[in-house]
Amino acid sequence: MALFSKQNKEVFCNPLNLDNPILIQVLGICSALAVTSQLKPAIVMGLAVTVITAFSNVIISIIRNTIPNRIRIVVQLVVVAALVTIVSQILKAFAYDVSVQLSVYVGLIITNCILMGRLEAFAMMNKPWPSFLDGVGNGLGYAMILVIVGAVREFFGRGSLLGFQIIPDGCYDFGYVNNGMMTMPAMALILVGCVIWVHRAYFYKEK
Repeated sequence: MALFSKQNKEVFCNPLNLDNPILIQVLGICSALAVTSQLKPAIVMGLAVTVITAFSNVIISIIRNTIPNRIRIVVQLVVVAALVTIVSQILKAFAYDVSVQLSVYVGLIITNCILMGRLEAFAMMNKPWPSFLDGVGNGLGYAMILVIVGAVREFFGRGSLLGFQIIPDGCYDFGYVNNGMMTMPAMALILVGCVIWVHRAYFYKEK
């Protein structure tokens, strides 16, 4: 089927590995550092970016031929801002505690360089279905790194995952202490750097 052609599969799969927005393009680093102190907000942020990127790609792709070139960035921002507002209100209604943790970072998705980059580089030049796949792929590629970093930081910094205690109390009785550095933003930068290093060392080959 054309919907699942080899080209469409590459559009979806490449951002998950060989063209990952954080690991390869080094985009979206700011929010990746800001929301990964715990796993839950990292997951929610990743899903929010995935949904917004996918649907903004589709909308821009549908109307791309009617957008005057000189105001295309403005139109893209309006579309993204509308979707971000909807997602923000949904989070406040159904996951208020996570919404508070994410604070202003949901609103800052509007200026997320991954999202704006995909709109300009892909959605403006491709049909809706490939644009949707591109948005989902890049969103999941971004979310994957957030989940990895968030899980490591919460496990070693708090001894828990998703708020559930993982390290047993017996370990603390024997002198184990949570690594407080893991909760600091600087540690997020170091972990992202380590993930990028491992990925490029084992999976990414320079052309």
